[in-house]
Parts: sequence; structure tokens; C-alpha cells
Amino acid sequence: MFPQGLLRTPWLRVPLERWKEQDAFLKDGVLALVLTLLAFVPTLSAIGAQIGDLPERPANALGLGLVLAQTLPLAARRRWPAGCLVAVAAAFAVHQALGFATTFGSMGLYLALYSAGAHQVRFRLGLAGVATAGYVVLAVVLHRLGSPQGAMAYLAFYLALAAVRLVGSGVRRRRAEEAERRRLAAELATAAERARIARELHDVVTHHVTAMVVQADAAQFLIASAPERATTGMASVSDTGRRALTELRYLLGVLEATGESATAGSLTDVPGHEGPSHGSRGPALGRVGDLVEQARRSGQPVEFSERGERRPRSVDVELAAYRVVQEALTNAMKYATGQPTRVVVRHGEERVEIGVTTDGPVPATAPAAVPATREPGPAGGRGLAGLRVRVRMLDGELEAGPRPEGGFEVRATIPSQPQPQPQPQPEPVQE
Repeated sequence: MFPQGLLRTPWLRVPLERWKEQDAFLKDGVLALVLTLLAFVPTLSAIGAQIGDLPERPANALGLGLVLAQTLPLAARRRWPAGCLVAVAAAFAVHQALGFATTFGSMGLYLALYSAGAHQVRFRLGLAGVATAGYVVLAVVLHRLGSPQGAMAYLAFYLALAAVRLVGSGVRRRRAEEAERRRLAAELATAAERARIARELHDVVTHHVTAMVVQADAAQFLIASAPERATTGMASVSDTGRRALTELRYLLGVLEATGESATAGSLTDVPGHEGPSHGSRGPALGRVGDLVEQARRSGQPVEFSERGERRPRSVDVELAAYRVVQEALTNAMKYATGQPTRVVVRHGEERVEIGVTTDGPVPATAPAAVPATREPGPAGGRGLAGLRVRVRMLDGELEAGPRPEGGFEVRATIPSQPQPQPQPQPEPVQE
């Protein structure tokens, strides 16, 4: 094995990476060629597989062909492992039975056995049975030809061959387990992404549709007594619909993004942060004022205050804070229509704190009365439960519940720089 520091050097790492990218048939062909050349090196002739110990026969063309038959089939050891093993084992058996001198090329038998264990998919037990039967026949033939080896020697050699095959089977098992882990990880990632998309759609659609319903109901009530105000209300419905379309377009853009990181400065009107995305309509803390204004046009009395200096933050933090305010205002319009609501956003160096408080009694069906222990179901989070999951993923906390004096309150604390969750990388399985 090469030292790890040596493998990291560019002059060696680049050729190794290019070699790994080559086709398996090409790499196995190079292995077969190298083993063929080494088979004719005199100093390596003492290294190899040998069992017969019959009187040595002089080398000839037949012996040369048998040596090549033990090495060249290895070019197909991964593409056709069973055929490779049959060809190499048959050549080895004839080579031993005829008494030719041992060569380094006989190591091809071990490589063929390993490849059969590691790469053979079908008829594994059948191939093992055929190989065992063939070895028994070889042992009987060698014994009748006068081999001095005893039963224990044949058994020991068979166990050595079986051990090589078991090593290949172990590698194959590890590969299968690794492939299963990767499949499960992909399924979990897909499920998490579906839940995230569902939460985003819930937040966008529910908020704007709720506002449109409230505004339309108010306009219908005023159409006879105050037509001018009804006209203004219907204009608000149209404006809310356009906002919903804008956020949906933004959401689709996020889903189609390449995953490059960005700061919230590209999504908000933070002073001093100009750029091509300046003034984008993407959801962020800088757009909380739009949410408040929209709630006011829907008839919800909302007070908004922002404390501290606004700082550029990651997109995830900005979006989570925006969704907290959005969900809280949506619930206020749905379950406490007309009740005074206060939105407070505190910007700190290490965290951002959001508080949304609504006065008045809380109906039993209000989502804010859901216990803090409730978690989203298998289909993904909805409302405050899904929002709580979003905040926890950023190392933050969200609390929502009724107030002792009446009404309900939503509070969230989100770190400005959440620690990334490291995911273990599976170790590659090498031959």
C-alpha cells in the first residue's frame, strides 16, 4: 500500500483518478497482460499455485498454451466471472496433470476464484458445486498418476481455494450493503425534499388564499353599503393573488436552482447590498413589512416593530423567519379575525428572534393550541408543526400556544449562523 501522503500528490493522484474512470474490461485486460508477462519471469517461477508434484515435464508449445490459458481469460473476470473461472481452472488442472513446471501465471486461479465470488450474480451455488466436483476429479487423477500428496494436502489446498472465494463473496456482500444504504439514503433525501416542498406550498398557498378569502368576504359585505370600499377590497384580492403567483414563481426557481449558496442580502433590501438580485420579491425578513401590510388590508389590526440592525444572513435563516411571521399572521386572520396582533423582530449578532402575539380568546380548533410535542405526519409537516421542524433544522426553537390572559403567541429563535449537519460519507469498497 502507498502512504496516504504519497497518494495525495498531484502527479500520482491524477493518473489514479483517470485509471479509475477507465472501463472495467480495459483494466482487467491490463491485469491479464501484466500477469502473462510475469509468468515468464524466471525469478518468479517458484511463486504460484501447485498441487500435483508430478515429475516435471520439459516446456513445449502445449505448456505455453496452458500458461496463457491461465492468465488471458482474466480480461473477462468481471464481465463473465463464471466463464473465466472455468477456463482458468481447466487450464490449471491440465497443466498440473501433465506435470509442467509451475509458473507465476498459475496465480490466475486465485484471481479467477476471487472474481467469481465478488462478481458472479446468478448460479453462485451451482458454480461452487461444479468447481468442487472438478477439484475432486483433479485430486483423483493426480493420485492415480503417482502424486505423492496425501488427502490432507488436497484438503488444505481446497480450503485455501475456498478462502479466496469467500474473500470475494465478502467484498460482494459489502458492495450490496453499501448499495442498499445508498438507496435508503436517496429515499430519505427524496422524502425530506417532498416534505420541504409541501411545507413551502402550504406556507405560500394557505397565507395568500386566507387573505383573499377574508378580503373577498369583506368586499361582499360592503358592496351594498360602501361600494368604494368594496372596490378597494377587490383590488386587494387581485394584489394578493399577484403576490401569491410571485412567491410561487420564486419557489419554483428555488426548486430548479443548482444549489449554490447565497446570502439573504441578495433577497432583501439590506442597505449597502446592491446587486443583480437587489429588490427581488423572494421571501425574506426584508419582506415582513409586506406581510403586515397585506394583513392590514385584510382587516387585521397589526403592529409591526423591528429592533436591532438588520444583517445579511443565509437564505435558509431568512426564509424560515419569514415563514414564522407568515404562518402566525395567517392563523391570526383565520382564527382571530379583527383582534389586535403585534409582530416584533429582534436582530442580534448571533440570532434573530421573532414574536407574534394576538389578543382575544382562542377557539379550540386554533392551530396555535397544538401541543409543542406534536410532529408532522408521514406526508410531511403542515402549519406550525412543519414550521417547527424547519426551525429545528436550523438549530432554532419555536414555541406556539395560548396565552394565560387570552389570545395566542408564536415565538421563534433562529441562530444567524446555524451549524451544518454533517452527513457521514460511506467508505468506497475497493478490490
